[in-house]
Amino acid sequence: MKSDSSFTVDWDRWVPVDRAVLTFVRRSDGGILLIVKKRGLGAGKINAPGGRIEPGETPEQAAVRETWEETGLVPSGLKRAGLLDFIFTDGYSLACTVFTASDWTGRLRETEEAVPFWCRETAIPYDRMWVDDRIWLPKMLLEIPFAGRFIFDGDRMISHEDRLG
Repeated sequence: MKSDSSFTVDWDRWVPVDRAVLTFVRRSDGGILLIVKKRGLGAGKINAPGGRIEPGETPEQAAVRETWEETGLVPSGLKRAGLLDFIFTDGYSLACTVFTASDWTGRLRETEEAVPFWCRETAIPYDRMWVDDRIWLPKMLLEIPFAGRFIFDGDRMISHEDRLG
C-alpha cells in the first residue's frame, strides 16, 4: 500500500457514505462510452456513466438507470468487472461496483449531467480522468477482475491499495 501517514483508515470497520456504480459500455469495434461530467463529484473530468445506487435498487438496476439518465443509452449484457472503495479526507466515501456492458439500445444524447462520447479503447484520455483510473481501468479492459481502495484529498490521491488482479 502506498500511503500518506497523516490520514489512516481502519478498512475492517469502514462503512461507505454512499454506494455507487460505473458502467463502461464497450463496442465490438474497440470503442468505449465515456462522459464529461457536468456536475457533482468529478465535474469536468472524464469518466464512465454512473452514480449513486438509490434505496431499493440493485447495483445492476442503478447501472442501467444511471447510464440512461446520463447518455440516453440503455445498457445490456452487464457484467461485474470490479470493486472500488474511495475515501475523501473531507469525510465523504463511497463503494463502487464497476460494470461493463456489451450491448445497448437508445440514442446517444447530451444531458444535464453529462456530455457522452465514444472513444477508442486505445485512446482513453487518462490525463482528463481521476488518477486512480490509470491503475484499474487497464485491468478492466483486459477483463482481469480487480478491487482497489483509494484515499483522496480533493483531486489528489494520497493512498491506494490493489486488492486483486
